[in-house]
Amino acid sequence: MTPVRMPLAIVCLSALPFASLALELKPVTLAAFDRYVQLSEKRMDDEIRGASPFLWIDRQPDRERGQLLQRLNRGEVVVTRLETLDGRAEIAVKGGLIHHWIGTVLLPGVTMDRAVAFVRQYERYPEHFAPMIRRSRVLAHTGDHYEVAMRTSTTRMLVTVVIDADYVIDYRAVGVGRVWTKSVANRIAEVDSAGQPTERARPAEQASGYLWRLNNYCAFEQRPEGTYEQCESISLTRDLPFGVDWMIRPLVSSIPRETLAFTLGRVRAATRPPNDRSAGPEGPALH
Repeated sequence: MTPVRMPLAIVCLSALPFASLALELKPVTLAAFDRYVQLSEKRMDDEIRGASPFLWIDRQPDRERGQLLQRLNRGEVVVTRLETLDGRAEIAVKGGLIHHWIGTVLLPGVTMDRAVAFVRQYERYPEHFAPMIRRSRVLAHTGDHYEVAMRTSTTRMLVTVVIDADYVIDYRAVGVGRVWTKSVANRIAEVDSAGQPTERARPAEQASGYLWRLNNYCAFEQRPEGTYEQCESISLTRDLPFGVDWMIRPLVSSIPRETLAFTLGRVRAATRPPNDRSAGPEGPALH
């Protein structure tokens, strides 16, 4: 998966008094996230091997699917929240919050090879996805396997949060005209005073809990009208203190959603043929 799909599930809690306190990632919190990812990837395996439709839009009821396709053809990015259950039960995450979103965009008149080639240009991410991506560097590359170091930045409530992370990314051909990617951030650090002489990076597990874990999965499928790109993001952040969670939770959830809409919209704009006059990423984006 391409890390840019959701490089930030960052909560700008820094504007609140409790945000200055480090919050250590607990084993019980990580175990719940790992269970959530395991069950989510089990569902994805069914989609990859053809036991269920490859794309999320094709798993929707006929009427809703038709409406979604109309929106995608107008140039919108469709983003919606997902939740993985353990059987019929919610997965409790003590001390943390899981953010699970999926976004889809149509790249009209674009072949899958062209779309995937664009996404693989990691060194150019600061150009393609500014100002969110500040820098990006390929650490290793062998065939369909990449290791990429990336610095991302987001600003909320007048506070800028900078994250350094290393991503392990693998591409996988899934039959004719389909590609699936998985990206896992295996090192995440919060950066204080970014770009200043006093710059300091703190391991995410021992920092403020803006972003503890991030997995991203993207699916590409070529059809006569173009290529559909779908990205699914699962991230883990700190929990919210009692008494302010009702106020902050909508902001927390909006970050990964807006990140998906932004990045998929940028891919569409960069790959769009010159004669395509449909709505761009600045148009309606959220489902």
